[in-house]
Amino acid sequence: MSPRPRFTVVTPSLNQVAFVERTIQSVLAQRAEVDVEYLVYDAGSTDGTLEILQRHAEAGDLTLTVEPDRGQADAVNKGLRAATGDLVGFLNSDDLLLPGALGRAAAALAAGQGATWVHGRCEVVDEHDRPIRRWVSAYKDRRCRRYRREALLVENFVSQMTVFWRREAQQQVGLLDPSLHYAFDYDYWLRLSALGAPAFVPEPQAAFRWYAGSKSGARFEEQFREDLAVFRRHAPRDDRWLALRKRLRTAQILAAYRLLRLAGRP
Repeated sequence: MSPRPRFTVVTPSLNQVAFVERTIQSVLAQRAEVDVEYLVYDAGSTDGTLEILQRHAEAGDLTLTVEPDRGQADAVNKGLRAATGDLVGFLNSDDLLLPGALGRAAAALAAGQGATWVHGRCEVVDEHDRPIRRWVSAYKDRRCRRYRREALLVENFVSQMTVFWRREAQQQVGLLDPSLHYAFDYDYWLRLSALGAPAFVPEPQAAFRWYAGSKSGARFEEQFREDLAVFRRHAPRDDRWLALRKRLRTAQILAAYRLLRLAGRP
């Protein structure tokens, strides 16, 4: 019998008392199929989050580190440096892994003909775990099934909470860039994509939580400015057509988000 796949899941945490218990439980449930090293880095929560994390740490559910950080990417990097799993990824403290997600990710990588990273379908949910923005999920699913690196340069359709990579790939591409506040995951996908195409899980793997106070929900315009800067890092400098396509797609997405905000729609 082959050994169970071993994952390291890293969660950066700060003041998410409303959601962090659900996030933790979604990770612990994965242990039915795979081994999970769960590392949580809290920057000093003051809203009751720490009490929840400490209770789970004392129960042996996770390893907790409480210390200041220089932002989300810096917190994740602490976990990536400490990771001992063969497969590594991170999950924000308000998002969810869906049942069986890590088992499916391991199977997809094993069948992926040398793929070094994997991603999958993602749902969007509100504060109460109710599915919303189903059109976004369907659109990204269609884009993921037609993966090309050029398409990823034009638009980041990869859902962060579904992504895991082999630890040896991390040794090749390095850690997250802590100078980025919104698009550090997109920058990382483009670095991983230089190693080859990802494996893809067609079933829903995770849930991204969208609400008014979320990082993406509140500051999407800043996010897309940084997204464009990351594109410039990785795109061929002489490909003006690709740059034009990127600008047009970004303008389209921003227009859609602004209309939704004006309409007050989730």
